Amino acid sequence: MPSTFAMHRQGGAALIVGLIMLVLITLAVTAGFTLSNTNLKSVGNMQNRNEAVAASNRAIEEVAASLLLPGVDGSPSLVAPQATVSLVDINNDGTIDYRVQIAPPTCVRATKSTDSGGGGNVGPGGITGGASTSGSGLATVPDQYNSVWDISTTVTNDSSGTVTAVRQGVRALLSKAQFEALCS
Repeated sequence: MPSTFAMHRQGGAALIVGLIMLVLITLAVTAGFTLSNTNLKSVGNMQNRNEAVAASNRAIEEVAASLLLPGVDGSPSLVAPQATVSLVDINNDGTIDYRVQIAPPTCVRATKSTDSGGGGNVGPGGITGGASTSGSGLATVPDQYNSVWDISTTVTNDSSGTVTAVRQGVRALLSKAQFEALCS
């Protein structure tokens, strides 16, 4: 028959092993909670970044669509594009979510795309001029330039204050006067 002293010893060992297991389980749960919390923050940050890029792309499309619009009389615009601010409600709930500051677009490069004068000219849409298109007016297509514009934006999330920078290139067809005024 075991003594009372030996039974206490076994009961104490089981208690210590139980406490150690409880501490290990607590550490595992705490680590899992911390890891899931970190992952949640990462996913939230990625979503905010994607929304900021979408807001920036919306603003860049607005600028690209209005880049070098002709004047009221149809003459090509010779006014350099200006810096603008676009307020974007990304989820259409009636409140501004992102403030997009657009730097003045800059002409990075321009290359001549058509020649004036005789036949063999390439007009808009790749249509060639010359004898086969006599009377179409393509033989006198004015000089045009394919230009690439750099549009840089800074997007600020109004609720969190985070800032994201986005740059994009946009191509535009310029007249000779626009090329000389804006890209030379």
